[in-house]
Amino acid sequence: MAISLNSISKTRRAAQPPRVVIHGPHGVGKSTLGASAYAPIFLPLEDGLAGLEVDSFPLLGSWGEVREALRVLETEQHAFGTAVIDSLDWLEPLIWGEVCRKLDKPSIESIPYGKGYTEALPIWREFLDTLDRLRARGMATILIAHSEIKRFDAPDSDPFDRYQIKLHKGAAALVQEWADVIGFAQFETTVKKTDTGFGATRTRGIGTGRRLLHVVEKPAYVAKNRYGLPDTLPLDWNALVAGIQGTTQPEAA
Repeated sequence: MAISLNSISKTRRAAQPPRVVIHGPHGVGKSTLGASAYAPIFLPLEDGLAGLEVDSFPLLGSWGEVREALRVLETEQHAFGTAVIDSLDWLEPLIWGEVCRKLDKPSIESIPYGKGYTEALPIWREFLDTLDRLRARGMATILIAHSEIKRFDAPDSDPFDRYQIKLHKGAAALVQEWADVIGFAQFETTVKKTDTGFGATRTRGIGTGRRLLHVVEKPAYVAKNRYGLPDTLPLDWNALVAGIQGTTQPEAA
């Protein structure tokens, strides 16, 4: 096909289901958000569904089992509308195990020069490509992850600590680029200062009980969205979807 100015036309992609990553501390309600999504099916990598009545594959203990569960969702007829991966940081050791199996190594650290983590990236790409094929057949995706606090060396400021997705840096970069929404989930806290006398004060953090989802990146945490959403939403799937549906198509990566 010849490419010229005459071949340019205006196009608009049809709306597609969102690709969502939710990270945060233990017990904040990440799995509960996944359970409230449209027709969810859980791919459990950890035993974190206590108290939730959801459709779920058996506990998946290897990359081969994860790949087979994804194949079932991709190729067989079903009525599920959202694939929920719970959780990414429990998936990562299974991917490392697959690398070790292929290279006949006892651990990812036994592969010299950190090349084991590089060898894991094609498996991560296979995983994300499969999720995109599920998206093409109408399924949304929610990837649940725990957070860790790590130092971030910004090129334009002094280093600072922030909450980020608990993955090796190469895998985290792939997931963050792929996602339409990265939300940091946390309990809301307010700061109360008490006068203790003699000009001194005591500062305390007080929980309000509200659970929040931050979807615009700040120095304190990794977050993003391609939908022009407000900085913070309730930690609720319906609130997130309402925000997405009230905006235009996702912005370019």
